[in-house]
Amino acid sequence: MTATAVDVVERYEPVIGLETHVELGTNTKMWCGCATVFGAEPNTQVCPVCLGLPGSLPVVNGAAVEATIRIGLALNCSIATWCRFARKNYFYPDMPKNYQISQYDEPICVDGYLDVDVDGEIVRVEIERVHMEEDTGKTLHVGGSTGRIHGATHSLVDYNRAGIPLVEIVTKPVTGTGARAPQVARAYVTALRDVIRGLDVSDVRMEQGSMRCDVNTSLNRPGDPWGTRTETKNVNSLRSVERAVRSEMIRQAGVLDAGGKITQETRHFHEDTGESTPGRSKEEATDYRYFPEPDLVPLAPDPAWVEELRKTLPEPPAERRKRIQQAWGVSDHDWASVVNAGAVELISSTIEAGASPEAARKWWMGELARRANETGTELDALPITPAQVAGVQALVDAGRINDKLARQVLDGVLAGEGSPEEVVAARGLEVVSDTGALGAAVDEAIAANPDVAEKVRSGKVAAAGALVGAVMKTTKGQADAKTVRELILERLGAS
Repeated sequence: MTATAVDVVERYEPVIGLETHVELGTNTKMWCGCATVFGAEPNTQVCPVCLGLPGSLPVVNGAAVEATIRIGLALNCSIATWCRFARKNYFYPDMPKNYQISQYDEPICVDGYLDVDVDGEIVRVEIERVHMEEDTGKTLHVGGSTGRIHGATHSLVDYNRAGIPLVEIVTKPVTGTGARAPQVARAYVTALRDVIRGLDVSDVRMEQGSMRCDVNTSLNRPGDPWGTRTETKNVNSLRSVERAVRSEMIRQAGVLDAGGKITQETRHFHEDTGESTPGRSKEEATDYRYFPEPDLVPLAPDPAWVEELRKTLPEPPAERRKRIQQAWGVSDHDWASVVNAGAVELISSTIEAGASPEAARKWWMGELARRANETGTELDALPITPAQVAGVQALVDAGRINDKLARQVLDGVLAGEGSPEEVVAARGLEVVSDTGALGAAVDEAIAANPDVAEKVRSGKVAAAGALVGAVMKTTKGQADAKTVRELILERLGAS
């Protein structure tokens, strides 16, 4: 198998396309009044409409229509003055009606684009369409070791998710990216997530399934027509989007190099191996037998209303980047690192919660990024909020803890032990600055290090650092370093 994406593009040109599904954060489902609370008991948020029972009729969720239009506007799309829904017919246990209400040839938003930052260079990804549909139920395979259907003894279906408002954002084919195709794919999904989060229409949490990405990949030799594409389904993290594109480029190149042909199919990406396995032969649109939805009238958004919605959009990404870079004082290189880590919104929210830009960047790009890498998760999937990170920094600023103790406070918050204040109290982590309490530890350090103490007495004040370190070790990092240093210099008659 070819080793890297760089090797692949010496012989082939990659073409990628991304289909991203976003669950809208509406209070009720797309066609009925059922709740949309994540994690509720299975099959407790259902009714005749979302279960597809005979005689039930759908009613369009107006909030979902509004949210979809705002997404389209934020992605520079044209908003249709007339559109309609269509039935997408297929049979699967998680689809109770045996069809999905979607949009086909008359979507609500078309012809947009999103400019994304890839290592300091702006790449324009063109958007083909943004359309509304409903989510499916969730199938749980029981009895196997992998949670997949292979090896399972039986399967269960939770229909709580069936009928939740879903927006699908489909890109046009992305070409000319070469070996950077995997990074472009990740940068696009990252930027799209940030745009939608800024609109406050979805929490776009990939680990919870409220944002899912299907990745289309094909290869062709320079000058040849585009190759046969495959679709890697339901990729559920930013890191996996990049890995899925890279893996599929390498796999397809290996097949083509051996004289084989690429099969048009869906594939399943495996987080543990970083590779994909075949799913099913890829269907064409005709296989779904689309036809206009007879139970819903067409939609005709009022252009004046659309313009009012345009006024509610947050500032454009390029302007926001310029403003934030100036406010944070970060270079283009540092900005690219923040974007690639998916930390822009996290840092912004931490600053809004009271931390300085420097402190917010330090925690998210340092300690917390390290922990995310160690656990193989995205930064925003860590069980800590920007407000809690700001709370940790507030304790540091108040002198109640130091940076070393702050890391232990982060441990406690990440472990679910409560707020930063509660973790400090429960673990007894507050800095000790009382001179009486520190005196014994200072005397012990001086007695144990007579040579160092003599250097300090003779005027080599810098040597006091070793004694401060000894006291910090004795107190397990809880001593106030400034107070300790003052006590040492006082006892040794130095200044």
